[in-house]
Parts: sequence; C-alpha cells; structure tokens
Amino acid sequence: MRALRQNLNNVVAALFVTVMISLPTGGANAADSARLDQLFAQLLKADERAALRIAGEIELEFSKSGSASMDLLLKRGRDAFEAGQSGVAIQHLTALTDHAPDFAEGFYWRALAYIQAELYGPAFADLERALTLAPRHFGAIEALGYVLVVMERPHMAQEAYERVLAIHPHHKDVLTALDSLGPQIRGQDL
Repeated sequence: MRALRQNLNNVVAALFVTVMISLPTGGANAADSARLDQLFAQLLKADERAALRIAGEIELEFSKSGSASMDLLLKRGRDAFEAGQSGVAIQHLTALTDHAPDFAEGFYWRALAYIQAELYGPAFADLERALTLAPRHFGAIEALGYVLVVMERPHMAQEAYERVLAIHPHHKDVLTALDSLGPQIRGQDL
C-alpha cells in the first residue's frame, strides 16, 4: 500500500507541474468569452462583497453548456453530489463528459465527485482536463489545491491556492485553506 501511495504521489507531482505550467498567469484565454473576460477583470478590482456576486456570475457562465440535455446531466450530477451520492454523480457526469468533451464544468464536477469518493487519481486527471479547457476556473484550481493537501504536497497546494487568489483575491475558502497550510509550510514549533 505504501508503494502504491508513493507511486501516486510521484504521478500527482508530475501532473501538478504540467498543469501549473500550462495555466496562464493573467490575460485572456482565446476560448473564453468576452463576458467572462469582463467578469474576471471586475473580480480582480472588486471589494469582498462585490467579489462574491461576480464569482457567482462567473460560475453561472461556466455552467452554461449550450445544450439543454447537457445542462440536465450537469444538474443531475450536481444534485447527486450534493446529496452525497458520489457514485451516481460520477455516472451522470461521465455521461456529460462523454457527450460534451469540451465542457470544462463537466470535468470539474466529476472531479469533485471523485474527491468525494476519495478517488484522487481520477479527480486529478479531470481537474487537469477542466483547467486545459478553462484555465481561469478558480474552483478547479482550488480543488487541485485540496487534492495536493490530501497527497501531502503542501508547497504545491500553496502554489495552487495562490493561483486562485491571483484570479479571485477575496476567495474565503482559499484564504482559510492557506491559513491552515501555514504550519505545514513553515514547520511546527516544538
């Protein structure tokens, strides 16, 4: 079991480097819509209260597949996830990613379902795909940070969380996660 965990840690480290190198540090991705570009620009300048609203608008934009049937699969997958039914969520979201392979939100939510099921390898692969499709998807980068914490890679998790804050400076969950990483990064006092 220890050898398997070490092997998985090595794979996670290699994939992390690949994902983080491919993420832009700023600027627009050609695949992003003008609406998203505008919202991300507003998010950087917003105060804490406005940032929450703008982040919600961005998440709404990310959730639009352009297909009523794909939107229904996403809704069913999210509902199952929120009910704690990770297996059912994975089934719905797999159908979604099979039929809409360029829809980042499907990979993001399936990654969350995999995380809920403690299947970190598949979660990592889906986060990589989601971030390839939507490099500014701060939810996917946050989830990547969480997986790295679970895999005992606090410095890599910190880098992921800092990337989120470069996009969404007022992200409360990420600020809290960074605070909790402090002792792991600095070392604990004896």
